[in-house]
Amino acid sequence: MASASDLESTSEFTPHFNDSGLIACIVADAASGEVLMLAHMNEEALERTVETGEAWFWSRSRRELWRKGESSGNVLAISEMRVDCDQDALLIRVSVGGQGIACHTGRRSCFYRRVALKKKAGAPLTFI
Repeated sequence: MASASDLESTSEFTPHFNDSGLIACIVADAASGEVLMLAHMNEEALERTVETGEAWFWSRSRRELWRKGESSGNVLAISEMRVDCDQDALLIRVSVGGQGIACHTGRRSCFYRRVALKKKAGAPLTFI
């Protein structure tokens, strides 16, 4: 494996997959910057994403490859893909097709709940 300084300065895209063969991928709206979801890609999903310009992921729960929006019509068309400094996380900026919904719950973003940051000792964590 390449050293940290080599990864930080190389012009070669060499994604680092974890022990499960996955890399985390943050999905953000290309126009607004809003974070829409976090998913994982395996090598095949990443290859299909780069080849097609549409987001493909690996479902950890279903253990299968899937193209986002294949059944809902809310396809993620990629305008930009970035990789972090040590090449173990991706950021894709997308335009959401269909109804503009990225979350399987029917919401625009998977990040629709805010966690209260200050709480009394012993109190449960809550959403605000």
